[in-house]
Amino acid sequence: MVDDRVERRLAAILAGDVAGYSRLMGADDEGTLHALKIHRKQLIDPKITEHRGRIVKTTGDGILVEFVSVVDAVRCAVDIQRGMAERNTDVPADKRIQFRIGINVGDIIIDGGDIFGDGVNVAARLETLADPGGIMVSSVVHDQVRDKLSFGFEDMGEQVVKNIARPISVHRIQLAQAAKSDSTEKRTESATADRPSIAALPFVNMSGDPEQEYFADGITEDIITGLSKLRWFFVIARNSSFAYKGKAVDVKRAARELGVRYILEGSVRKGGNRVRITAQLIDAATGNHIWADRYDGELADVFALQDEITKKVVAAIEPELLEAEALRSQSRSAEDLDAWEMVIHANSLFWRMTESESTAAIEMLERAIKRYPNYAPAYSMLAFMLLVSSHLIVTPSMGHELARAPELGARAAELDDSDPWAHLALGYVAFMQRRMAESTAEFQRALQLNPNFAAAHGYLGWALSFDGQSDNAMAHLQEALRMSPHDPQNAIFHVGVAISHYMAGRYDDAIAACRMAFQQRAGMARGTRVYIASLAQAGRVDEARLALARMKETHPGLSIAWIEQNVPYTPDAMAKFLDGMRKAGLQ
Repeated sequence: MVDDRVERRLAAILAGDVAGYSRLMGADDEGTLHALKIHRKQLIDPKITEHRGRIVKTTGDGILVEFVSVVDAVRCAVDIQRGMAERNTDVPADKRIQFRIGINVGDIIIDGGDIFGDGVNVAARLETLADPGGIMVSSVVHDQVRDKLSFGFEDMGEQVVKNIARPISVHRIQLAQAAKSDSTEKRTESATADRPSIAALPFVNMSGDPEQEYFADGITEDIITGLSKLRWFFVIARNSSFAYKGKAVDVKRAARELGVRYILEGSVRKGGNRVRITAQLIDAATGNHIWADRYDGELADVFALQDEITKKVVAAIEPELLEAEALRSQSRSAEDLDAWEMVIHANSLFWRMTESESTAAIEMLERAIKRYPNYAPAYSMLAFMLLVSSHLIVTPSMGHELARAPELGARAAELDDSDPWAHLALGYVAFMQRRMAESTAEFQRALQLNPNFAAAHGYLGWALSFDGQSDNAMAHLQEALRMSPHDPQNAIFHVGVAISHYMAGRYDDAIAACRMAFQQRAGMARGTRVYIASLAQAGRVDEARLALARMKETHPGLSIAWIEQNVPYTPDAMAKFLDGMRKAGLQ
């Protein structure tokens, strides 16, 4: 009698593949294949053997491995990813071979040398959820190894994946913590400060008009160029993104093939002489929309419209990406964060605008520059936060900590002169020290490096307003507010608008702008001073004196002499501002 029973057993399954394999092959197929073979021979296969795994099959860039022990499977995956990180230390970001790994424990069916079943399918789906260089495991794996291994896990919640009936409970291995036993001297910027990646897919022409294809392509190309100037992110080049033109795209699959964390997609629809552009930013791991918007315009000047839309999209995307990255890091302890994560986590904390959270952000960046002394963004962001906190969060004294800002900004520029945030910090330092020509030059340098840098427009306008250059200042301030309308820094820029109106003699407009600033950030000292002077100049002296009395309750040292010493107006602008403060009764 023939035994038709299917052979089954419980096993730990590791599924892995190369992130961005299609892009790597498109750029250099022979080099990629050669490098992959070397990695297999020198690292991956030996580690699988060491941890008693059996390679079931390989599929070009993919590998399926069976383990008897789930602990062995996880240890093997961690060793592979740590080994690959070391091997990639001196490899340019766009040429690195990085694996995604998923691990599951489940019942499998054995057919010859191959294995099948839900246990295998879930492992494969977990692999697609992993970041390049990362490891995702099922809750079953997590529960079996969490008390047996020294590193931690991040609960990613339940994830709905293709062709699996029920949501999968997913955990991400915290590789930074897994590496704690290594000497800290082995930490390098390239291994710990990799930027998250994004691809802008070709915008779809929905007009039915082939002649509009060039416009859709132009929008996409301009956005790719704009995104590439954001130093926070690694942006996939046009040639790789445009490989998806004219195809029905599965976002998760495209992200997996390109090796990116985020996908930007959109469409263009023309009607008469008007055009509507929609854009949406997607977290490829979850399929969730992070941001979406639409833009309408006239086609009279195509290139002007492309420029305007590019500015708006890129300026809107940067803070959304930073916040998404900050959310990724929130469930992890500060000790487990790498350089990039420390900076973006600090950025998220700082802009909540409470004294305690801003202090925590500054302390985190202090730790970052000690742990990663060659990571430029940590220095530039720390310098910038010290400067901003001096008048947004702390009392309006110039605290001793500001003395460090010039040194920090200079160190950031020394490490990376192409970092626009470094030049933003240096411009702010020069502004506070009343070196107006140097200040505007640094802000303009930041804009040369990133023309879509809304904050650089804002602070350039802010500095110009203190010099009495009202029209020029207003142009930059309004550009900042238009490009990034929800930025928490906009309270500062509304005060800049108020100062510009004040210096031009438009006192009622200055009062209105101050109120806009107060709606976003109540009690801003600099905004309150401008408000008082504007009320006095507008003939509303009683209101000005009442506002001044209230301000002196929290700032009893406020005087004409204090303003002359601490507020960086240039001489003519200072005289005009003090005229309003004297009319309000300040001595």
